[in-house]
Amino acid sequence: MTAAKHEGRAFTEERRARILDILDARGRVRVAELADLLAVAEPTVRKDITDLDRQGLLRRTHGGALALRPAYEPALATRVERNVAAKQAIARACLTMIDDGDAVFLDSGSTILALAEELRLAVASGHPSRAGGHPSHVNVLTNALGVAQVLADVPTVRHTVVGGQFRTLGGCFVGPLALESIQQFTVNTAFLGVTGLSTSGFTVADVADAQLKNAAMERARKVVVAMDQQKVGAHDFRKVCDLDRIDTLVTDTDDRHLRQWCADAGVDLVIAAAVSRRA
Repeated sequence: MTAAKHEGRAFTEERRARILDILDARGRVRVAELADLLAVAEPTVRKDITDLDRQGLLRRTHGGALALRPAYEPALATRVERNVAAKQAIARACLTMIDDGDAVFLDSGSTILALAEELRLAVASGHPSRAGGHPSHVNVLTNALGVAQVLADVPTVRHTVVGGQFRTLGGCFVGPLALESIQQFTVNTAFLGVTGLSTSGFTVADVADAQLKNAAMERARKVVVAMDQQKVGAHDFRKVCDLDRIDTLVTDTDDRHLRQWCADAGVDLVIAAAVSRRA
């Protein structure tokens, strides 16, 4: 085999492995989306899908592919290790939306946990999150145990934990007590995490988690969803809300489908790839 053929074969195998990774995360994906993500022509993607279907690794559908088994919800500790750089960039972009003296709701999930860490660093070190200043005094409402632990020792960040039934996979409190408790508060901004966004709206893996997110949205003047690009096109078990229910979507990679969805829904789209921590 020549060197050129070997390189071509290696690239094909890497591309197909990436297709399976995307499908594992989303459950279903369209050819056009894969072509954009992989920067290849649609006929190339169709051939990949056909070959992978023949190998029994996915199911080919009209216009795309379907995972052979339903997506499952990994534990929070597993999710924290995925797409770390993307989540940090998203978190830094979200941090610029927090003003000194704000009251904010920080949801559960690995991306929002990254935001809590960025807030801790900004307050503790005086690192600016925007030109002219940084949020030094913030009131945080959360149902996430990890968020509370990250912010526990930051003296100028007051945090209130919404209690209730503890959900181990999400590391958060949900259920009737949490829903009742959250009604007692009002926040400037609610920062929410999700596991999927499709034309049907935002979705998550758990019914009680979806209910809590909706309750938080009702108590917020502004709603921001923070999610990495792998969630685009994914459709999880339980719908949270339509895209037009939120104000701002923060992600790490530009996507023409997502940009069109946001434009149609009147939602501000923030691409965090260009956002970096200031020296």
